[in-house]
Amino acid sequence: MEIQAPKGTKDILPGSIPAWNYVERVFADICRLFGFEEIRTPAFEQTELFARGVGDTSDIVQKQMYTFDDLGGRSMTLRPEGTAGVVRAFIENKLYAAPQPTKLWYEIPCFRYEKPQSGRLREFHQFGVEVYGPADMLADAEVIALADTFLRRLGLTDFSLRINSIGCPECRVKYRDALKGFFEPKFDELCDTCKSRFETNPMRILDCKSSVCQELGKGAPVILDYICEDCAAAFADLQKNLDALGIPYSVDPGIVRGLDYYTKTAFEFVSDAVGAQGTLCGGGRYDKLIEEIGGPDMPGVGFGLGIERLLLAIESAGVEIPAPEKAAAFIVSLGDGPKAAALALAAELRGRGIAVLLDDMGRGMKPQMKYADRSGARYTIIIGDDELAAGTVTLRNMETGEQERIPADSVADALK
Repeated sequence: MEIQAPKGTKDILPGSIPAWNYVERVFADICRLFGFEEIRTPAFEQTELFARGVGDTSDIVQKQMYTFDDLGGRSMTLRPEGTAGVVRAFIENKLYAAPQPTKLWYEIPCFRYEKPQSGRLREFHQFGVEVYGPADMLADAEVIALADTFLRRLGLTDFSLRINSIGCPECRVKYRDALKGFFEPKFDELCDTCKSRFETNPMRILDCKSSVCQELGKGAPVILDYICEDCAAAFADLQKNLDALGIPYSVDPGIVRGLDYYTKTAFEFVSDAVGAQGTLCGGGRYDKLIEEIGGPDMPGVGFGLGIERLLLAIESAGVEIPAPEKAAAFIVSLGDGPKAAALALAAELRGRGIAVLLDDMGRGMKPQMKYADRSGARYTIIIGDDELAAGTVTLRNMETGEQERIPADSVADALK
């Protein structure tokens, strides 16, 4: 039986790596401009962290987590998202004791057991940012501005920002009752998942992907009609901040996000280039998550952005990814003496920061020259017996075909 990659995973081959490297560099640079520092956390955590942090009524915890018992009998879970692990690290390492805010970014693989589809895999990769400390909506606007700046720096334009307020736990009680009253006469028509959500978290019915439930949800009460004065003022403040930044947006009361920890701000960057679901980036505020996981009462806000979906959008938009730099030279040699000289020269050039290639296949002179041309190297350095005896090399410009003999100890300066 042929061994294949697990369903829902994908090899990232050398031909795709330049695009990955490019978006990684751009994201790291944008985060630096906004004052964020990188953090790296374990790929698996205690299962309790996600049950408490993500929420035991969420689809992720109920259906999608890769959970196992380790050899010590402890329940562990491959992380399904990034925020909970970063919050755990923030608390465990007492980063809250430092002057606030704490501004962190990360790039991580995540794992969810769900149906593989375009841009959505069981092992997928995420960029994310987290800001801990500020209650002011300025932090929410800056997080949104970071995502907007990143997408535009990549050359994307065909996307839109949608925002909503999902209130706080106090004002959501009234909304929860209103939703239950709305869906109760339609209960028997809901999908099995939404029937369980009816009691535990009826807001999640609005986020169901079932076309039947989407139709049943038309005309449902709007949460913005139920949020308290404090949440309404915060949402108005967020919109003022986005207006000041010149970031276009639309208010979408249907955004509830898939994680239970969100409060007040919820937002999504959406593009038609990544399929029907369309979300490139999603995030919001979570004022009680740090306390829920065992830390101090401290607010937070952040987002997650799927890299695979981002790359699909870049491809769909026809954005040109900068080509990786080719090797400066390919060293062609034949015979034991020239080969030893080629190895020594390659080591010298690499030591001076010049990328060079060698023939590792034992080819003849002509096949080496042919492969040198295919490699894309700008120059070919030829070392034969004559060159070795004279202490020279033949330097050939692969674009013009011109070549000259130069002293072997001047090759680095010539290439520079």
